[in-house]
Amino acid sequence: MSRRALVVLIGPMGSGKTRLGKRVAKLLDAPFTDTDQLVVAKHGPITDLFDRHGEALFRALERTAVIEALGRGGVIALGGGAVLDSRTRADLAGERVVLLTTTPEAVASRLRDGRRPLVRNGVAEWQRIYAERLPLYEGLAQETIDTTQQPFDRLAHDLAERLRVPV
Repeated sequence: MSRRALVVLIGPMGSGKTRLGKRVAKLLDAPFTDTDQLVVAKHGPITDLFDRHGEALFRALERTAVIEALGRGGVIALGGGAVLDSRTRADLAGERVVLLTTTPEAVASRLRDGRRPLVRNGVAEWQRIYAERLPLYEGLAQETIDTTQQPFDRLAHDLAERLRVPV
């Protein structure tokens, strides 16, 4: 797969990948794609997919969304578990990947909407999943941004400036 994305944002649920990605794309006048939003647009709410068909089907649909997003280029936000697929990890090897992190305290309010099926029971589940996936995230990312305290507009501006400089 050729390098087409300006940046691929990875990280745990609730770390702000969509929020930051939209802002960065706007600043760079680039397309923005969120793989979770692609899945929802084509197949319905993720919670419903998990409830009706299970995680395996969702992961297959997610993989298709990742391929589509990488083909589009621009700024891409991957769902938190997209990195579980070894083919996706291989595809990301040629991309500029940024890991977004946050603290359990900061993410707690972001999880209250109930739309994240893997963390319906709260922050303890989020912490467990994050700890399991962290080695994958760190192995893929060239850079890490903590979204806990800085305003997203400031983070987006800083990242957009770094992306304007070729790697």
